[in-house]
Amino acid sequence: MEVTQLQTLRNDHLGRLLLQAHRAFTARAIALLKQHGYNSLTMAHIALLPHLDESGTRVTTLADRSGMTKQGMGQLVKELESQGFLERRPDPLDGRALLVTFTDSGLEMLRHAVAITQQIEREYQAILGEDRILAFKGMLRAVS
Repeated sequence: MEVTQLQTLRNDHLGRLLLQAHRAFTARAIALLKQHGYNSLTMAHIALLPHLDESGTRVTTLADRSGMTKQGMGQLVKELESQGFLERRPDPLDGRALLVTFTDSGLEMLRHAVAITQQIEREYQAILGEDRILAFKGMLRAVS
C-alpha cells in the first residue's frame, strides 16, 4: 500500500470522521457557552458533563466512563469546583467515598449546555434535513 493511500485511509475512516464531528460539535458548544459568560470552559470540561449523574458520581466512575485516568479526572473536577460548578459530598451509601455533584451554578450551566446542544442539533438539521438527522441518530444508536 502506498503512503498516499495509507494516509487517505487514515484520514477518511469512520472513527476519525466521528471524532472530527464530535470535536466540531463540542467546539461550537463551547463558543456558544462563552457567549453566555462561561469563558473558562474547555473541551475537557465539557467532556465530563455527560458522565455525571444527577445524584452525583464518584471520580473513579467518571474516569472509567470517560476513558481518563483517575488523576486526570480528579484535576478536571478540581478545576470545575474552583469555578463553582461542581462540589464533592459524602456518598450516603459509603461514608468513606465522595460523590461529585453539580452546584446550583453548575445546574444553571448545564441548562445552558442542554439548550445549546438543542440549538446545534437544529443547525445540523437545517443542513442535513430532519429525516437524515433522525436516521443518523438511529444508526449511531444501533452501533453504540
